[in-house]
Amino acid sequence: MQYAILCYNDENAVASWTKEEDDACMARLAKVQGDMAAKGKMGPVARLLPTTSATTLRKSATGSMVIDGPFAETKEQFLGFYVVEADTLDEAIAFAKDLAVANPGIGAYELRPVSLFFPHTITAGSGAT
Repeated sequence: MQYAILCYNDENAVASWTKEEDDACMARLAKVQGDMAAKGKMGPVARLLPTTSATTLRKSATGSMVIDGPFAETKEQFLGFYVVEADTLDEAIAFAKDLAVANPGIGAYELRPVSLFFPHTITAGSGAT
């Protein structure tokens, strides 16, 4: 089963990190990603730009409207995601727990099974750096 692991955090807190703090966190995350990639279970990883760069298409029964900004105003923003192959939900949760250790502090990792998947995108070593 493939799982999308959606990363949420307070983007103002993340944006306040020094380059050294950000680089250290990314290095810890790369280690966790590398372990999953070595098993051939790492899919795409993306780190999103701040919500200030977002554009949203809001839809309704009468049409749609394009607006600047994120979909929702919340304390925690959707900052990025992982796609991993896991034999069980417990395995996916264990990976998310490793991510949480590598990136301590507030936030959340939301796990969702993926129903549409293109197997050619998962290859050993495909994790983000």
